[in-house]
Amino acid sequence: MRRAILAALTASGLMALAAAPTEAVGTRYPFCIQGDEYPGLSNCTFTSYEQCQATASGRMLSCIENPYYNPREDDGPRPTRDNRVRPPYPRY
Repeated sequence: MRRAILAALTASGLMALAAAPTEAVGTRYPFCIQGDEYPGLSNCTFTSYEQCQATASGRMLSCIENPYYNPREDDGPRPTRDNRVRPPYPRY
């Protein structure tokens, strides 16, 4: 019985270590790359539209604004692909 309890505690401890952080990766960057290689919003790791376009160049990929981008207060205003400044999302 002790071994079963120890095994259950060990397994739950390992699962807790493998859990995702509280802030999802897709919310930290304002632009995503999409296409056959990256379906949906699977690669949202670009800080500027130009950086995303350079990565997508020649690969049948496109760049979009990340609809889930959540800038921190110290990041400043939300960038757009045409370099207009958007107001930050409201904090509720």
